[in-house]
This record gives sequence, C-alpha cells and structure tokens, in this order.
Amino acid sequence: MSISEFRQKKLLYVFNVFFDVNQSGEIDQKDFELAIEKVCKLRGWPAGNPKNAETHENMLKIWEGLRSMADKDNDGQVSVEEWCKMWDEYARDPNSVLDWQLRYMNFMFDLEDASNDGSIDAEEFSIVCSSYGPDKNECQEAFRKMSKGAEEVDRDQFAVLWREYFSSDDPGAPGNFIFGRTGF
Repeated sequence: MSISEFRQKKLLYVFNVFFDVNQSGEIDQKDFELAIEKVCKLRGWPAGNPKNAETHENMLKIWEGLRSMADKDNDGQVSVEEWCKMWDEYARDPNSVLDWQLRYMNFMFDLEDASNDGSIDAEEFSIVCSSYGPDKNECQEAFRKMSKGAEEVDRDQFAVLWREYFSSDDPGAPGNFIFGRTGF
C-alpha cells in the first residue's frame, strides 16, 4: 500500500508542526525535550511540579516508542521517510495501535482537557493547537469540523478521530481536523 498524496500531506503536517519542534528535518530526542518545555510552560508546570515530571516521563516514553518503531537505520532520528513508512504500516490495520501511539493520543487529549472534566471543548483545543503555530481561529474552526458541531469531544470520540486522521483518505473525514488545521 502506498500513501496517497492527501494522507502524506496530513502526515507531514504533524511531523513538521508537532514533532520536529526544532525544524531540523528529522525527529529526535531534542525535539521531545523542546516539546516538554513548551507544554510545561503552556500549562504553568514549573520544575518540581508533579505534572512537569509526569510530562517528562510520558514524552520520553513516547519518544522511545516512536524511535524503536520508526528509526529503522538506528541513527537516533526519525526521518520523513521513516515516519511515513511507519504510518503506512499503521493504516493497513488502524486497530493495532502501538503503545507509544496510544500514549501520545492520551497525552494530547489530557493536555487539551485543561479543565480535567473528561472532554475537550473548542477553547481548550485551540489553546493547545495554536501554541504549536496554527492560527487560533483556524483551530476553532477545525474543532467545529472534527466535533461535527458538538460542544465537546470525549476521549472515546477523540480515539476514533485519531485513528481516522492517520488512516483515512477521505478529505471530509472529521478526524482530519484533530490537529487544528482545516485543509490539506
């Protein structure tokens, strides 16, 4: 199975905006360290705060899982080619979510659920997504599209949208908007 141009655009968007934080063209541990700093600053979790420590632990486990799954040449970096190949394999069986992918999905949901009420709303969603660079208004529109107009999205709905983002070739699929962008 080869990746369609549409899916490749989605995969590259997530690679470039959410993973390759230092814009080096590859994902490595430094990107995760920078993301940890960004997340902790966004949420006001200084060093010594339990949420800061939890974020460090979770993100480094996500990095190790991603590296072990995608870094086929064992150079400590995940290239664009390795990233796309990994997601192409996932699309063949989107129900076979790997531990690091599940951990990252849950991490993103928990990060977006600032109120800790078990669901995310447009404001919570757009604050997190826009902190990575996308326009906040576009993020709010993306939320409306992914939630199909509902006020909130719960964890189970988020999981369905997540799988859809990484496996669907349908440009109208609600999961396409889970990372705050309205078009590819």
